[in-house]
Amino acid sequence: MITTTEALTSIFEDYRGETGEDSTIEHVMTDTRSPQKQSLFIPIAGENFDAHSFLNKAVENGAVATLWEKEKELPEDVPENFPVFFVEDTVKAMQTLAQNYIKNVGPAVVAVTGSNGKTTTKDIAASVLAQKFKTHHTEGNLNNHIGVPLTIFSMPEDTEVAVIEMGMNNAGEIEVLSNIARPDYAIITNIGESHIEQLGSRQNIAGAKMEITKGFHEGSSLIFDGDEPLLRGVEGTACGFRDHVDQRAKGIFLHDEGSRFEVNGEQYEVPLVGKHNVKNALYVVTLAQKLGMDREEIQLGLRRLSMTGMRLEKLTGLNGAHVFNDTYNASPTSMKAVIEFVRMYNTKKHKILVLGDMFELGMHSNELHAQVAEAINPQINAVFTIGGDSKAISDKVAGKFSSITTRHFKDPELLAGQLKELMTEDSIVLIKASRGMKLERIVQSITNE
Repeated sequence: MITTTEALTSIFEDYRGETGEDSTIEHVMTDTRSPQKQSLFIPIAGENFDAHSFLNKAVENGAVATLWEKEKELPEDVPENFPVFFVEDTVKAMQTLAQNYIKNVGPAVVAVTGSNGKTTTKDIAASVLAQKFKTHHTEGNLNNHIGVPLTIFSMPEDTEVAVIEMGMNNAGEIEVLSNIARPDYAIITNIGESHIEQLGSRQNIAGAKMEITKGFHEGSSLIFDGDEPLLRGVEGTACGFRDHVDQRAKGIFLHDEGSRFEVNGEQYEVPLVGKHNVKNALYVVTLAQKLGMDREEIQLGLRRLSMTGMRLEKLTGLNGAHVFNDTYNASPTSMKAVIEFVRMYNTKKHKILVLGDMFELGMHSNELHAQVAEAINPQINAVFTIGGDSKAISDKVAGKFSSITTRHFKDPELLAGQLKELMTEDSIVLIKASRGMKLERIVQSITNE
């Protein structure tokens, strides 16, 4: 149970209708297409529609009360006894309600942000912590001003640890989310170039990520990328690969099915490929140790890891080729990291990169795309780019390495056709781009035949 209609009167004092302690609210409904019995309807006004228009549908589908923006006209056919709580802004009211609910449940709250790797780190943390605690975590990437409250509302009352992913597009947004959740622990995975179009510089991005500490209370703890110069001097536990950090991953061994590393003399193995994922796992090992977990519990959670899709997802392609679907999102930092993984991949020798545009890079876009080519060397056999700015990658590679086949495409079907001609049993194909490129279409084309 989230609350009762009677309890809502102490949070939202302007209301009409009948309330009571026996009138329970078990769910929150923002989408009337998804029926929820005993739910509080929270209508949100978006750019293309206003959910205030669907109150009657919400009631039909299980709403027992609603929040309502004061400036909106209430339908005349709403029964007099139906509880309506009048607010200035339904989104802000929803955030207030989420803040109250998580405070009442009282779990240890783990907040995760970063330019890259936050969803992966969230998934690792959820798997590891679940070995000792009743754990709730963000599903998919419900990580914004609406998704975080919805994640909190779906949390069972007996939750011991809540792992909450926090994303952003602009400065100030993570501060709002942190003040809702009031983290006991926070992780900043890295500082990349994502959203540089809006924020202008990596320094500003670092400042926006540090907002995750705004909701800290006495005893809260920050875990962060100690290899990032922009975070040097930050108070907390610095994790990384260099000598000066507090928690260092040593003895790193990367293989085609996962990674092995050592922390303070204890060895861990995670079924994720790439050195960047060693660091993501290192954050979680550090977190779990702070929560009193031992090596055996942590390793069991790493072994049982289940990942959100389209993030370096290994698939079987045509002719037995290995296809890595990393089409959910991309930035220069994450793209270079997965290219390094492909270069080091030993199971397959014929290595093909399919790289699409990276969005939200603003005036720096062409330069940042071209910089990705610095991660490519003759260990790669072919580089195919698609879109607009990604052409800078294939152009730069073509100018440096005559041994690498390069080609830029506008049409994904033509690119898929070229891949089908080249793919053999000895091929590894990496497909990566920003989500808006929808390159999963190419993945489907070369894996579903």
